[in-house]
Amino acid sequence: MVPSENSSVPFSASAAVRAEAARAVARVMAGRTLDDALAACSTGALTTQNRSLLQAMVYGVVREHTLLSALAAKLLDKPLEKQPDVQALLLCGLHQLRSMRMPAHAAVAETVNAVALLGAHWGRGMVNAVLRRYQRERRELEDALPTDPVVRQSHPAWLVDAIRRDWPRVWKKVLLENNEQAPLTLRVNRRRRPATAYLQQALGGAGLRGHVVADAPDAIALDEAVPVNELPGFADGQVSVQDASAQFAVELLQLTPGLRVLDACAAPGGKTAHILERVDCEVTALDVDPLRLKRVEDNLARLQLKAIVKQGDARDPKAWWDEKPFDRILVDAPCSGTGVIRRHPDIKFLRRREDIPRMAHTQRDMLHALWPLLAPGGVLVYAVCSVFSAEGVDVVSRFLQDEPGARERPIDADWGEALAHGRRLAPGGDFDGFFYARLEKRT
Repeated sequence: MVPSENSSVPFSASAAVRAEAARAVARVMAGRTLDDALAACSTGALTTQNRSLLQAMVYGVVREHTLLSALAAKLLDKPLEKQPDVQALLLCGLHQLRSMRMPAHAAVAETVNAVALLGAHWGRGMVNAVLRRYQRERRELEDALPTDPVVRQSHPAWLVDAIRRDWPRVWKKVLLENNEQAPLTLRVNRRRRPATAYLQQALGGAGLRGHVVADAPDAIALDEAVPVNELPGFADGQVSVQDASAQFAVELLQLTPGLRVLDACAAPGGKTAHILERVDCEVTALDVDPLRLKRVEDNLARLQLKAIVKQGDARDPKAWWDEKPFDRILVDAPCSGTGVIRRHPDIKFLRRREDIPRMAHTQRDMLHALWPLLAPGGVLVYAVCSVFSAEGVDVVSRFLQDEPGARERPIDADWGEALAHGRRLAPGGDFDGFFYARLEKRT
C-alpha cells in the first residue's frame, strides 16, 4: 500500500501509478521530454509490473493527447486549465477505458482514488462522473469528434500540413503509423554469431519470439518488447537495441578493414559499435555532449569494442581534428526526430515549425565543416531520422550545388524510395522514418 501525501488513509499502488502517470503527462505538456518526465516519477515503491503500466499509460496518453483532450472538453462543464495534473489524470482515465486492456470498473475506481494523491480531493466526484458518463455515451461521444486529423491522429496542425506536403500519397498512413507502438528491434553482434543463430538459439531458448528484418541482416524485431536485462546475452555484448532503419548506415559506408572512420554525431554509440562489429578499422566517435559521450563509452565497454572517443563540435573541426583525413565519415545529424515519433510521441508536441529551418541550417553547416576532413575518393553518409524533405533531400541538394568536389553515389536498395538525391523510409512496420544520402569526394 502507498500512503497518500494528504491523508492518513492508505491508497493502492494502482492509484499511485495513475497519479504518477498524470504528473508525467502534465510535465510533458509543460515542455519536458517524455524521458525526463518519467525519470521524475516516484517509482521506488512500485513493482516492475506497475512501472511498466505507468510507462504504457504515459506513452499512450501522450500519443492520443489531442483526441483525449477533445473528449474531455465534451464531458466537462468547464476546462481544467488551472489544474494540469487533474486534467492529465482525467485523460489517463479516458485512455484506460478507450485503449488499455483492463477491467473498466478498476480503471475508474483507481483513477478516482488517484485524485486525492494529487491533493485535489474536490475532484473525486467530477472524475468519477466524467469517466462513468464516457462509459455510457462512448459511441456518441467518439462519433461527435471532429474528423480533422489534428484531432483524430493527435498531431499539431503544422505537422499535419508538413507531412501532407512531403508525403502526398501516403500522408494519412504516416500519421497513423506515428501513433503505433514501434517494435523492440535488436542489433546482433555478428562477431559473436549471426542474427539467425541468435534468433533460434538465444531468443528461442528464452521463450522469446521475433523475426530477422528484411534488408537489415543484423536486425531482429521482437514480437513483444521485454526489458533489456531479460535479453539473452545483452550484458556481455551479444546484442544491442537499435532500430532497423538506423542499421542501414553501416551498409552504406561500404567498409573494408583498416579504414579510418569518423562517426561525427556518435552518441549514444549504436552506429559506432555497429561499424566495429562489422570491420576492424579505426573509428573516432565524436559528440559535443560529454554526458552523452559517457553512454558511448559504456556501450563500447559492454560490447568489448574500442574506439577513439572525443568531445567536440562537428561544426568546428579545428578544435579536435588531428589533420589526418578520414576514409569514411558518418554524419547522423541532429534533426527534428519526426521519423521516430512512434518511439517518442512527445516530439509531436515539443517540436515547433520554426525548428525545422534552424535544424536544416545546422545540418548544412556540419556537412560543409566536415567535408574537408574526407580523403579524396572517400565516402560520406548523411543520415537523419526525419520525414521532412527540408532536412533530407533539400540539404543534400544544396550541398551538392555548393561543393563542386562532391558527387552523389546513388543508393541501390530494396528498402524505402529513391528521391532526387538519397533515399527515404516512411515510419511503419519494422522501420522508423529515415533519410540517407551517400556522397563521394572526387579524386
